[in-house]
Amino acid sequence: METLEIRTARREQLVDITALVREAVRRARVDEGVAHLWSFHTTCGLTVNEGADPDVARDIAWKLGELVPSDESAYRHAEGNSDSHVKTSLIDPGATLLVADGDIVLGTWQAVFLAEFDGPRARKVGVQVVAAR
Repeated sequence: METLEIRTARREQLVDITALVREAVRRARVDEGVAHLWSFHTTCGLTVNEGADPDVARDIAWKLGELVPSDESAYRHAEGNSDSHVKTSLIDPGATLLVADGDIVLGTWQAVFLAEFDGPRARKVGVQVVAAR
């Protein structure tokens, strides 16, 4: 397993980590298989979505903010980041990608994002590449 380190700049943002994931998979030297990604945090997740238009990532963060507001009076958890935990549960802390010819397989417009909901912070994502048999 390899651990990626990502620094986020805002409380809520989607950070394109495709190049970092791609490099980790190439270092694993697995021709065919799957790459499992896992966020080691309870307030940031992982998702695959459109990476060509940055408005898509901004829209996702914005809409999640509307669906799960940060109004702390609405939550019992007293650390001031309850909305971040809910958003992470909606997005998911993990992702699985196909690996072919030693590289991740994505659609034309797809990118891999770390979805930050309680930043700015230093985040860690595990990448485990498993070969097909």
